[in-house]
Amino acid sequence: MGRKFWIDCILGTLFIFCIMLVIFNISQFQIFDAFDPVGEALEDMEMTDVAFSQLREDPVPDTNIVIVNIGMLSRAEIARQLQIINQYDPSVIGFDSFFNFRSADTLGDLALSNAFSEVKNLVMVTKLLQTDSLKIKRSGDDIYDSLEVSHELFRQGAHLAFANLDTDAENQEDYKTCRAFPTRRIVKGEEQVAFAVKMAELYNPAKVEKLKGRNKPTEVINYRGNLVDFFGRTGYPNMFYALDVDDVFNENFVPEMIKGKIVLFGFMGSDFFDTSWDDKFFTPLNKNYAGKANPDMYGVVVHANIISMILKEDYVNELTDKEGVGILVAILICFLNVALFSYVYFKLPDWYDGITKLVQLAEIMLIIFLMVIVFSEYSFKLNLVITLAAIALAGDGLEVFYGVVKNLFNRETRKQLFTIRRKKV
Repeated sequence: MGRKFWIDCILGTLFIFCIMLVIFNISQFQIFDAFDPVGEALEDMEMTDVAFSQLREDPVPDTNIVIVNIGMLSRAEIARQLQIINQYDPSVIGFDSFFNFRSADTLGDLALSNAFSEVKNLVMVTKLLQTDSLKIKRSGDDIYDSLEVSHELFRQGAHLAFANLDTDAENQEDYKTCRAFPTRRIVKGEEQVAFAVKMAELYNPAKVEKLKGRNKPTEVINYRGNLVDFFGRTGYPNMFYALDVDDVFNENFVPEMIKGKIVLFGFMGSDFFDTSWDDKFFTPLNKNYAGKANPDMYGVVVHANIISMILKEDYVNELTDKEGVGILVAILICFLNVALFSYVYFKLPDWYDGITKLVQLAEIMLIIFLMVIVFSEYSFKLNLVITLAAIALAGDGLEVFYGVVKNLFNRETRKQLFTIRRKKV
């Protein structure tokens, strides 16, 4: 193998990456969507979802967190729930619900306001918003210029923190797959922190300092489990203690379950047997990780998973492209494949298609297996999508490079091509 061989390998690698760039740019126009029903079913799936839903061991329940269902209760009834829970001295209470206005039930409003005022560490949700002008000006940017908050009657003395989660959904009714959450955002020059982060900070400030030390504006959620799931959508046992509407009114719990703990109030259906989709998300725990049909986790339980992750310091680390490591790995693997396939192309031309396809299939299966196992065992996310794409294109791309591109720059082959064309004329 001389110098010319290695130059061809370098040029072949560059050509394959050029093909990838062209395909990526064309796919941005979504012109193939109508012909790709399989792609639509898999578009919100990641390989690590298999680790979440199939491979990980059942989690140990996190007894630091208790979730309370507010169901379809009136404000007066929610106030009664809150008073019952608060008398058992929880450490932090978080409310994943908005009370944007004064209702016609003045006494109910006053009762709820009074119940809130009696909580020593209360966190109320806000929502990060973009005005229409900002959406047009900074389309796609994660920049916000306003907050949705509850009416001032209900947030006196409360800590405010945003409940936004990262999904691709534009509307509440859309499919919402949640894998990550923003830890902090700037609104009008002031830093706002996530709902789960603020509750964890009030409960254990040292743990949140370690989160801040990671200096990541967005964190992947390392899901560990759901709450009671009568419909078998996740296959996970209870990760968190949860109280349904009647459990609170009947005080169907022991005081130790609440004392000194984080208590999250939020909507989880009219009761635990309700199949409501309101404020419900698809997560990687979903058994049907491809072509999902039913969401599996309420928003308040997603927040509970985030709090648990922070308190246990059980973060997901990633191979990011910030340092270009993923691209370097892709280039190296692609170059090695090009060198191997080039050797086969010249030495064993009759075997080229069979050998290259077999090698590509083996490599893709090995890398996917590696991604899933590393994530399952070490909570480390290998982002090797570019590598997989390079492997998938290497065989056919190299054939085009040698059969077409290289010949276009060869005087003899160009001469033969034009001679053939003149004869046909």
